[in-house]
Amino acid sequence: MRIPRRQLSFCLSLFSLEFSYPVSPRNFLGVPKGIHTLRLNRSCAIGAMGENLGTVMKDKRTHSLDVTHSEDVQQPCIWSSSVECNIDIGKQIFCNRSLNMKNIVAVGFDMDYTLAQYKPETFESLAYEGTIRKLVYDLAYSEELLNWSFDWKYMVRGLVLDKRRGNILKMDRHKYVKVAYHGFKELSKDDKVETYGSTLVRDSFDEPDYALIDTLFSLAEAYLFAQLVDFKDNNPDKVPEDVDYARMYKDVRAAVDMCHRDGTLKQMVAKDPKRFINMDTSIVPMLKMLRDSGRSTFLVTNSLWDYTNVVMNFLCTSSAPEGDQKCNLDWLQYFDVVITGSAKPGFFHEDNRANLFGVEPKSGMLLNTDNGSPLPQVGNTSEASSPTKVDKSCKVFQGGNVMHLHKLLQIESSSQVLYVGDHIYGDILRSKKALGWRTMLVVPELEREVELLWELRKTRKQLQLLRNDRDAIEDKIHHLKWSLKFEDIKADEKERLSAELHQLESEQERVRLSHQDALRECHRQFHGVWGQLMKTGYQNSRFAHQVERFACLYSSQVTNLSLYSPAKYYRPSEDFMPHEFGIIPL
Repeated sequence: MRIPRRQLSFCLSLFSLEFSYPVSPRNFLGVPKGIHTLRLNRSCAIGAMGENLGTVMKDKRTHSLDVTHSEDVQQPCIWSSSVECNIDIGKQIFCNRSLNMKNIVAVGFDMDYTLAQYKPETFESLAYEGTIRKLVYDLAYSEELLNWSFDWKYMVRGLVLDKRRGNILKMDRHKYVKVAYHGFKELSKDDKVETYGSTLVRDSFDEPDYALIDTLFSLAEAYLFAQLVDFKDNNPDKVPEDVDYARMYKDVRAAVDMCHRDGTLKQMVAKDPKRFINMDTSIVPMLKMLRDSGRSTFLVTNSLWDYTNVVMNFLCTSSAPEGDQKCNLDWLQYFDVVITGSAKPGFFHEDNRANLFGVEPKSGMLLNTDNGSPLPQVGNTSEASSPTKVDKSCKVFQGGNVMHLHKLLQIESSSQVLYVGDHIYGDILRSKKALGWRTMLVVPELEREVELLWELRKTRKQLQLLRNDRDAIEDKIHHLKWSLKFEDIKADEKERLSAELHQLESEQERVRLSHQDALRECHRQFHGVWGQLMKTGYQNSRFAHQVERFACLYSSQVTNLSLYSPAKYYRPSEDFMPHEFGIIPL
């Protein structure tokens, strides 16, 4: 467990927070401007030119950690500018493993849900509606499904779908099920224990019986699966007997894949990107700053070139093609290499033998290459399609594998690469475990979560006190029971102890209920059904555990990198184990 020392507590834990300085309107941290110290549990908030333990040292560009709202800022705040940068709590970069940016020679990005942040209220709804239509018209589901609606706020990342039983689970880092629903019906504690906690061999909660909801794109299919479970339970005559919960999930996945294959979703996005994608004016300044610092930049996406070009035009030029207007290629100046159709996570395997094709940006034509070097085409080719005119500047590719990328960028060591993505499995885990790349995970939900953590700091302190009261009362009860059972005491003393025991047991039940209600209400402040994203009760959630294991850095937005020096040394807080808390002053 990591907790940096002194002075201000701000943490991603549900508890253990102190506030030791007065708050002023100008500087909510209450410390002298120029030097700020954050005290965190497990993860350290890193400042702009910070030293260890989240300290931000003052240089010619003054950086403070005041809470500001992005909608109040007219121009993007970039570290390299002469303007004072105020880093909002929700925009800080958090560090799990030391990362010295001076050792990074190439910074890479995923596109979908990383550079391009889709609007859930429009994009996820579009995906949901498309999947419904495929289920009805292609897979013969009831037309009643066409009247269903989608609540894009209901599901969260980190959930696990029990395909066989029709349950949706939230687990802690030890894979204990803490919250469970059958469809939209919450399971009781006894049902949870009977189903998932009474076996001799613990379940791994992995495929093929379980599905992991690790991406934002998966939230719509999880919601639809829950709706189908309720539909089957309430209308057994409208669902064939041979269609069980697992079959329904399989059909949902098939319908989603059909939406991708026929281009339904991407065609709609391409027609009106601003309706589906959030505009971030800090993307171009961030890329410029990284390139000006001497680092290569690259893009690796599973999307094909045509869609990639549309989205990146929108993000980098604030425009998109209308009618017969064509996309321009100006955004390519911000990247050394662009690889489309990468088929991650297979792309990260060195033994992947996928061919690497060059892409002629203007026509989209694929060109044969020899590990990235253009090959002369055989036969008659028109001058317009000849690769000889673009071979010197050709940096757009399709397919291939990570070894091709290393060669194109002249990477000598995989630890010289920082890759930023949104998908724990597809972007972060594979690139980290298989290659040793340094990784940064984008968690958009984090911005709201850390802001709520700050607002609820007093509530969390009260919860800790209630938990301490429960422990103290339980210990007294155990002592009294031991005395009544084993000690030779007189009758009047025994009667007195029995009355005291009864009173303590009543008090124990009262405190237990108060504590449980307060904890439940605290979690509901984050999400009415699933609670805090990074917590399950007192434990880190399964999702938080994965973030801690596989992401060197994590933050709410990719462009938060623009708020920090490109030569910054990110340092985590010191590790602490539970036995050290009462010994080492924190």
